[in-house]
Amino acid sequence: MANFIRGVKGATTATSNSQEDILEATEELMLELIKCNNIQEKDVASVQFTTTKDLNAEFPAVAARERIEWHNVPLMCSHEFDKPGALEKCIRILILWNTKKLQKDIVHIYTKKAKVLRPDISNKNK
Repeated sequence: MANFIRGVKGATTATSNSQEDILEATEELMLELIKCNNIQEKDVASVQFTTTKDLNAEFPAVAARERIEWHNVPLMCSHEFDKPGALEKCIRILILWNTKKLQKDIVHIYTKKAKVLRPDISNKNK
């Protein structure tokens, strides 16, 4: 069976707009996505991180690079669309991953206050 590029999605929230809270929340979510999907750095094409505009004290990609030590993966950060009433202090991650798994077999993780974004899958794998 051939490898395909699959998207692995997750979201979480930071407690505050501080460097440590952003890095801690990002690292926690990344480690959960990696563990639940058995992701290895060598198979990752890239990772996109987004935050709501109220999180700007640190780039979430720093957690992947410095804490998880993914030094050979292209990492990109940006802000989400600023929709009035949207969830605040939210960090989203999209890992593009080369795998033999079918998209339906990928485990997506939504934690903390971000569970409201995807209630259909937030508790499915916990």
